[in-house]
Amino acid sequence: MTRRDLAAALLTPQVVAALQHAHQAAGDPAKARLTYLDPATAAEVEALAAQIIPSDGTPGAREAGVIFFIDRALATFDRDRRKAYRDGLAAVQAKRKELYPGSTSIASLSESEAVALVRAIEKSEFFELLRAHALMGFLGNPSYGGNRDQAGWKVIGFEDRHAFRRPFGYYDDPKNGGPEL
Repeated sequence: MTRRDLAAALLTPQVVAALQHAHQAAGDPAKARLTYLDPATAAEVEALAAQIIPSDGTPGAREAGVIFFIDRALATFDRDRRKAYRDGLAAVQAKRKELYPGSTSIASLSESEAVALVRAIEKSEFFELLRAHALMGFLGNPSYGGNRDQAGWKVIGFEDRHAFRRPFGYYDDPKNGGPEL
């Protein structure tokens, strides 16, 4: 998925609604509720999303409430992807059991085990879908919902402004050959 494709996906009303849901659910843990995923499945998906956008010195998918965006996506604009999630999670669970026979869930894996599991599935269509959803939920505009406390924007260094204006300096001054502003 290119940046242009991601931007186009973020502009649909359904994605905006999902971001609003994620913002409300992630912003107040007491009000956080899932609309499509059951808690056990949500924990598994969140554990995978946390490996895609980890919390290693910066906020990650967990802190940004990405699971609530994914839940809303599957309940609304990406309803047709529910089967892909069911089948994909079943394949990931099978791979987990193969790699770690004594484990009980993805969420219960150690950090190194979870990384190994994600590396084993990273070429799958399910992983690509999950990655796209995680990025949309992490980098979505907080005014529509999505990344809580602008967590995603802080990580990439994006400053929220109504309009972008170039920093004014020596080379921008028209007296020094810069453009007229």
